Amino acid sequence: IFNLSGVALYQSRILNETIVNQETLAAMEDRLDDAVKLILPGMPLDVVAYGCTSASMVIGSLRIQEICQKAKPGVFVTNPFLAALESLHTMEISRIALITPYLDDINQQMRSYFEKEGIEVSAIASFNVEDDNRVGRIAPESIESVAYDIGKQSSVEGVFIACTNLRIAERVHFLEKKLGKPVTSSNHAMAWHALHLAGISHDQSGWGSLFDLTP
Repeated sequence: IFNLSGVALYQSRILNETIVNQETLAAMEDRLDDAVKLILPGMPLDVVAYGCTSASMVIGSLRIQEICQKAKPGVFVTNPFLAALESLHTMEISRIALITPYLDDINQQMRSYFEKEGIEVSAIASFNVEDDNRVGRIAPESIESVAYDIGKQSSVEGVFIACTNLRIAERVHFLEKKLGKPVTSSNHAMAWHALHLAGISHDQSGWGSLFDLTP
């Protein structure tokens, strides 16, 4: 997605526990500032993208923006949950199938947050995994199979696959062809949003219908 002329991607890691729950997600708030400061110290950035969907929901997009802009003044800020909302509204999707790796309390919180933003969660499927190390080992084929099974329901207009640790962005284009419906994921939506915030236009094919649209 970022293999574009003039685009550079720099990364920093933020300490997080392997067990994903409300407490461990909230704990990342105090560690975010240092993680952002590690990226090209003293150099300007166009966009900072905070890559944790569930923590973005728990901490909140406004607080994440405040922390990132304190570390890197003037930078645009996105995160997977904010990018998901932007992408779904841009694709004019109001009823989604939500696929996650999370336990039920996080799933239900995510459902509630989507519905507050006018997006009905018509169906949820979850791998119910609390250990983030195991989440990263969920096969893309398994994710795609679940997304297809739940996404083909008549009440579903589009599919959102939550969690930056689920490897599915490269399969979005193929999943859309099978389903005949729009699909996006945490990494997929966040990459799209970050590129547009940076003012980057692109004509890459093979990344799904979202990449034909502008927020």
